[in-house]
Amino acid sequence: MHYHRKQSEAALRFAERRRREDEAPRLVTEVPRLKTLQLEIEERSGGSSVAEPKHMRRVVVEHAPAMFFIPCGDARCKDGGHDVTHLILRSLRAGEIEFEGNDVCAGTQGTGQCSRVLHYVATATYG
Repeated sequence: MHYHRKQSEAALRFAERRRREDEAPRLVTEVPRLKTLQLEIEERSGGSSVAEPKHMRRVVVEHAPAMFFIPCGDARCKDGGHDVTHLILRSLRAGEIEFEGNDVCAGTQGTGQCSRVLHYVATATYG
């Protein structure tokens, strides 16, 4: 029963994120000059100096939503994640070619704050 509830909660979170992505304006509309966008993403546990494995995300600009929400990588985190939409869109609208940022997870673990920190490096090209 506990497994089924966790699975259902995860499915609901995924469905909600998908709905928000579908309703978001398109990236190509928000930043018409943008041609390519690549994000290198790494997440660290706040108390640890060891980073989780990095992953590269190539954004399909023509179809992508103008929304950048990365779920928290800690399975114990509740209601967490990293919404870096505003930070990334601000840099893209300014025409920045390479930029980076950090975001602390807003979720909770037990009775405390989640300790995960996301770091991203973005590379963009414009036409």
